Amino acid sequence: MDKKTEEFYARLKEELAGSADWPAEYLFKFIVPSEANKIQEIEDAFNNMGAVIETTQSKTGKYTSVSINVKMAGAQEVIDKYIELSNIEGIISL
Repeated sequence: MDKKTEEFYARLKEELAGSADWPAEYLFKFIVPSEANKIQEIEDAFNNMGAVIETTQSKTGKYTSVSINVKMAGAQEVIDKYIELSNIEGIISL
């Protein structure tokens, strides 16, 4: 992980730690190319966590928005999930 990415996650962790009483519901939002395997990878990462997952395809059908509402234990768990999913080619975290 490069220094810029590390700094981003450090800032995000600080913001998350101060914004909620953990454990708390957290809304993850991603945009990925509309390929079934990429959408499935995201869904699998939240399997057995009681997550509510919604997907919406773009007008052109090239991209899919994936929203996941799930209870997370703390800020570090949120960061870890973002890092885990950052390996999916073409994913954009919002």
